[in-house]
Amino acid sequence: MRSLACVFSFLPSRRRLLGLAAAGLLGAGLLAAQPAAAQEDRAADAQELVDEAALTVQQLLRNEEFTDLAGYMRRAEAVLVFPQILKAGFILGAEGGRGVLLVRGDDGSWSPPAFYTLAAGSIGLQIGGQVSELVMTVMNREALAALMENKVQLGGEISVAVGPVGKGAQASTTTNLNSDIIAFSKAVGLFGGGALEGAGLIPESEWNRAYYNAPEATAESIVIERRYFNVGADALRQALRQGNAGAS
Repeated sequence: MRSLACVFSFLPSRRRLLGLAAAGLLGAGLLAAQPAAAQEDRAADAQELVDEAALTVQQLLRNEEFTDLAGYMRRAEAVLVFPQILKAGFILGAEGGRGVLLVRGDDGSWSPPAFYTLAAGSIGLQIGGQVSELVMTVMNREALAALMENKVQLGGEISVAVGPVGKGAQASTTTNLNSDIIAFSKAVGLFGGGALEGAGLIPESEWNRAYYNAPEATAESIVIERRYFNVGADALRQALRQGNAGAS
């Protein structure tokens, strides 16, 4: 009997067992909550980006330096909006930022936004820093189809040109504006050297899933099939509709 009692004396007490069980459940709950919290944070960041994109569209359409933007938007298959492109370098340069892609339907309506990252690096004679707002009009379906891939390179699979800026810019329009994408950029700061040539456009799958709370959400299912919607993007779509009206 004494030996049996000794065996049981080494076993955890009932209170200790309950405590260990509770700690295990709490730990599992925290681990489960972490991905959910990250998803919510990413969704909030995505909404902030969409709101900033709406402001960028409104501001550039009102800016007298971008009088041709509305006309290109009206003829575009799609529009990419990057509210903030950061560019910096000293010999080695880097450029990048997140933005959204919206596709114009046959009826003139704009799709919900899909999220993209623009990223570029360069080597050469360059120095300085710059913050830019960037709107790119996608002018043909071939370029739009390329954007549905995992990654596309500007100047590689897709040709890109800088859009006319300033009053009377139409007089200086050249044949390079027949490019796949026309870029309109409003920059703050000074940067010498570098361009969008070689930059990569990469779909942000995690942001798409978080913003639409849908594990299956992809760029194509959002902007082409229009299977997912978020009312938080209504202001951005309205800003683009106003651009269509202004160009008609």
